[in-house]
Amino acid sequence: MRFDLSSMGVMALAVASALSTAWWLNHADARGQAQAATPAPVHAAAEGTPGQVLKAADGHYWADALIDADKGPRAVRVMVDTGASVVVLTPEDAARLGLRLKAGDFSRTIITASGPVRAAPVALQTVAVAGTRVEQVEALVVEQGLPHSLLGMSYLGRLSSFSATPAGLTLRP
Repeated sequence: MRFDLSSMGVMALAVASALSTAWWLNHADARGQAQAATPAPVHAAAEGTPGQVLKAADGHYWADALIDADKGPRAVRVMVDTGASVVVLTPEDAARLGLRLKAGDFSRTIITASGPVRAAPVALQTVAVAGTRVEQVEALVVEQGLPHSLLGMSYLGRLSSFSATPAGLTLRP
C-alpha cells in the first residue's frame, strides 16, 4: 500500500470533516432535548432563486456564502453540513465579518467528539448561497477546534427544500 502527499491531505480533510460532523450530531441531540418545550421562533421565508452547489473532489459540498453580520456582506467559504443544527463560524471568519467577541461571549459549552468546546451565539443579518438568501440566521462562533465554517440547518431548514444528487446540492427558496 502506498500513500502520496495528496492522498494524505485528502485523508486528513476527510477525518477533520467526519469529526466535525460527529461533533454537531452530538450538539444536535442536546439542542433537540432542550428545545422540546420551547416553540420555534417564526422566521421569514427564504428569498431569491434556486441555486446549485457542486460537489467537490473531496465528496463534500463547499459553497461561498455571502454573509452580512456587522461589516456588510462578506464571502465566507463554508462546508454544507446537514448534521449541524446551526451555521457555525470559525473565529477567523467571525472576525472577518466584523463580529468582535470577548471571552465572556462564549457562554455555551458544546460537547463534541473532541470534548467540550465553548461557543458564542450570534445572529447573522443575512446568509446568501447560490442566489438563495435567508435573513436573521442563528449561528454559533466556536472558540477553537473547527477547521472550517459550516452551513447548518439554521440556514438550510429555512429553505422550501434542498436536495442532493451525485453532482450537486440544489437549494430552493
